[in-house]
Amino acid sequence: MTDDRESDATDARRLRASLARLQRRLRAERGEIGLGPSRYGALACLYRNGPMHAVDLAAHERLQPQSLTRVLAALEDQHLITRRTDEADRRRVRIEITPAGVDRLRTAVGRQETWLAEALRARLTPVERDLMMLAIRLMDRLADTD
Repeated sequence: MTDDRESDATDARRLRASLARLQRRLRAERGEIGLGPSRYGALACLYRNGPMHAVDLAAHERLQPQSLTRVLAALEDQHLITRRTDEADRRRVRIEITPAGVDRLRTAVGRQETWLAEALRARLTPVERDLMMLAIRLMDRLADTD
């Protein structure tokens, strides 16, 4: 039983390290766009999900409300998001990405996806790419685990 747990821990450590290396490489390929990981994540979340309330964005990005406040202030200063009063509940504010935010995000994502598509094509066989697609589905399942 101990060997299984040690093996699981080793596998988890290797997966975490590999994902961290890939994330660092993707950040490098994204280039300098003036967004740290939290700002980038929040902007991408708004792009994918549309306007959101701050509490929902914080939960989605797994950020503390205080941290999100700083992230949103920086994004607003850069004119990448706007805050609007929620028409359904005027006490709440909805946050949405601006056209400038969409442009900034698309530039970054485009660079990353171009690099990654080329790396997949150049470094992996068709069978390995199929395995990668399976691994992606499995990682998504892990990410959705509470």
